[in-house]
Amino acid sequence: IRGIRWLGVSALPWSKAQMQLRARVGFVRDLVPGDWPDLSDEGLSGALEDWLAPFLDGKTRLSDIGADDLGPALDALLPWALRSTLDEVAPTHFVAPTGMAHPIRYDGPGAPAISLRVQELFGLKDHPSIGNGRLGLTIEMLSPAHRPIQVTRDLPKFWAGSWRDVRADMRGQYPKHVWPEDPAHAQPTTRAKPRGS
Repeated sequence: IRGIRWLGVSALPWSKAQMQLRARVGFVRDLVPGDWPDLSDEGLSGALEDWLAPFLDGKTRLSDIGADDLGPALDALLPWALRSTLDEVAPTHFVAPTGMAHPIRYDGPGAPAISLRVQELFGLKDHPSIGNGRLGLTIEMLSPAHRPIQVTRDLPKFWAGSWRDVRADMRGQYPKHVWPEDPAHAQPTTRAKPRGS
């Protein structure tokens, strides 16, 4: 514990899911009343003996600790009632119209945010939101090559406005992919056009 305090909580081998859980709880603490734990680096550092030490029996080096040790320690900080509220207000993933699930980022600029290929959003008329509809997601739209092409917090306005310019540019770069004039009423897809179309 002394070594972890010296190195910092960020030196622990957190999994992506655990980092997302910590960010989700930090996000919800500002949005929903409740006795939410402080899972920030500072909050966890201040109580290492309480939340982490009981799960480190027999471990004497940082390399002895794995994400499978940190998971139960985090779970013990988050009561079941809060966990169900967390899942309702700040889900782990956004399910696109294609049925594909994309992780939601709860830390960094523009959070909460998602990144996905623009073709997966076709057919979506309303802007995706979380927090029981109170907060729109920042959408980073990607090209078929997974390169950023546009960021929006108002999908209907984007479809009706700057989509025309994006479409013209993308059709030239990716002619094998679908670029409809009216994406709000188009079929979502994860594929290129069929051969010969």
